[in-house]
Amino acid sequence: MMNKSGIVLFAKKPGPTSFTSLNSIKKALGTTKVGHTGTLDSFAQGLLVVCTGSLTRLAGNIIEFDKEYQAVFEFGKETDTLEYTGKITKETSLPDENTLKQAVEKFTGKIMQKPPVFSSIHIDGKRSSELARSGLEAEIPARPVCVYKAEIKELKKNDKNLVEYALINFSVSKGTYIRSLARDIGQACGSSANLIGLYRTRIGHFKIENAAGFNRLPDFTIQNAINEMENQKVLIKKAEEERTLKKERQKYVPDQAELDLQEDIRQKIYQVDKDTASLCGFEIINLLSDTGKSDFENGRPLRSKLFDKDLHTLPNNSITAVFTKDDDFAGLIDKDENGRVHYRFVKKDQN
Repeated sequence: MMNKSGIVLFAKKPGPTSFTSLNSIKKALGTTKVGHTGTLDSFAQGLLVVCTGSLTRLAGNIIEFDKEYQAVFEFGKETDTLEYTGKITKETSLPDENTLKQAVEKFTGKIMQKPPVFSSIHIDGKRSSELARSGLEAEIPARPVCVYKAEIKELKKNDKNLVEYALINFSVSKGTYIRSLARDIGQACGSSANLIGLYRTRIGHFKIENAAGFNRLPDFTIQNAINEMENQKVLIKKAEEERTLKKERQKYVPDQAELDLQEDIRQKIYQVDKDTASLCGFEIINLLSDTGKSDFENGRPLRSKLFDKDLHTLPNNSITAVFTKDDDFAGLIDKDENGRVHYRFVKKDQN
C-alpha cells in the first residue's frame, strides 16, 4: 500500500494559486491531508514544500527556512499590492543602471523592512490584506530581515538606456517580502517599481531541481515574465466574466500531462528518513528500544536514557528529529534557549 505521509517538493507553475496546485498532490496520493509550508502568489512559480498525510503537522517546522528567489521588477510604476495585479498608485521616471546597482547594494545585509499591507500578517486578529481591501488603514511596523545576496542577472532598457525591467536573484531570511524589496529598491533609485515575476528556487536545503513537475516550468527571463503577466491579465479578466455569467462548472477530466505529473509526485515523495531530516536542518537522535518508542508515542517524560545521545548535549534553540531503533521517524523534540527539552511533534501512524 502506498504511503500517503511524506514531504513532496512541488514545482508550481505561474497562474494557479498555491491552494489549487495542491489538488495534483491530493489526487496523486489519494489523500485530502495536505499542507504547504509557505504559499506563492498566483502569478509566481517555483518550489512548494508540501507535507502530506499524518505529517501535515510538520509543516510549521519547515516554514522558517531561508529562501532563494529570482524576481523581475518593472520600474516606473508602484501599485497598492506592490505587484502588477494591484492598482497603480505612483508613476515615475526610470532609473539608470548605475543608480539601480547602488540601490540593490543598499538593500543587501541586515535591513529593516516594512511588509506589504496586502499580506497575511494579522493586525488585531484580522489579516492586513482584509483590512486593506475594506478601505481601512493597515499600519504594519518595519521588522528586521536579512538579504544575504542580491545579484542583478538581466536588464531590459529603453531607447534612452534607462532600466525598464530588472531580473535580480535574492537569497533572504524568513519573513522577507520580495514585493517590499521591489518597492524599496525602486524608491531608492529615485523611481518606483513593482513585482511582475517571481521564481522560488530554494527553501532551506530543498531545491527546485528535485521537485515534481520541474520540467513543466517555463524558463525564467524578463521577456517570459512580461509575457506571463500579459497572459495572466487576460485570464483574470476572463475569469471575472465567467463568474459574472455564472457558467456551469464543467466536470474535471485530467489530461495526460496532469496524469504524468501525478506519477512524478508519487515517484518523488520524500519519506522522513535521516537524510530528509538533515535537509530540514534538524538534529538527529534514536530511541534505544521498543519500550522507549512506546514511552515517546505516549508522551511520557523525556529522559536521556531513552535515546542514543544525552539530551544535555543537544544545542539550545534546536529541533531534533527522533527515530526508532529501526530508523523509522517517530517525531520531533525541541530544546529551548534555557536548555529545557519539549515534545514538538509525535507521529503515531505510518500512513
